[in-house]
Amino acid sequence: MDFSGRTSVVTGASQGIGEAIARDLAQQEAEVILVDIQKQKLDEVAQKIKDNNGKAVAYEVDVSQWEQVSGIIQIMIQNHGIIHHLVNNAGITRDNLLMRMKEDEWDSVMAVNLKGVFNFSKSLIRHMISNRYGRIVNISSVVGLMGNPGQTNYSASKAGVVGFTKSLAREVASRGITVNAVAPGYIETSMTDNLPEATKNQFLDFIPMKRFGTPQEVAQVVRFLLSDDAAYITGQIININGGMLM
Repeated sequence: MDFSGRTSVVTGASQGIGEAIARDLAQQEAEVILVDIQKQKLDEVAQKIKDNNGKAVAYEVDVSQWEQVSGIIQIMIQNHGIIHHLVNNAGITRDNLLMRMKEDEWDSVMAVNLKGVFNFSKSLIRHMISNRYGRIVNISSVVGLMGNPGQTNYSASKAGVVGFTKSLAREVASRGITVNAVAPGYIETSMTDNLPEATKNQFLDFIPMKRFGTPQEVAQVVRFLLSDDAAYITGQIININGGMLM
């Protein structure tokens, strides 16, 4: 796939799945706009892309803050022209059993994982409509479809992303814009690296393929959904979980 002449915004791009998506798109010749609140890590990712002859620029943005997001989108359009792709990947966890969960643990997860998707999508949708072209891919999660103890906040936020994706897809399908989501299962990231071995083995028991996925395997599916090869696919949730949920 050749994304030359295309501009892609990727939120949560400083590490893990977001970094893999950004680097993969840059390898396909897209100009990649990296978004995160971890400025140092974000700059490091941008530099890695440039070192490999890719095009990348980093913006420090809190995706949960409407004023920040709407303002930076206007700057992006002024600086980069047409924005073709949006990947809403930014997400956090604040795990706890519901009976012990603090209000701020609920609110912060919902603000980043769900309102962040709203903020970026709303800020870009008029631009995409006016260009009669756009590709939006939201990153949900297997736990948004099946639930997980200790993650009522995270699961609710990712389930919300599923409903948001399907609804927005219906709103903009006639304008040349597709909106899809991917729902990764357990992926090898810093989040899973910190799990105790016993916990990892317990998770692996639920995965028919008996391994965790890689960020690159998620990035490849996202790349397809952003491409013109997927022009007739919208409102879909693609599971990437090794058979954990079928």
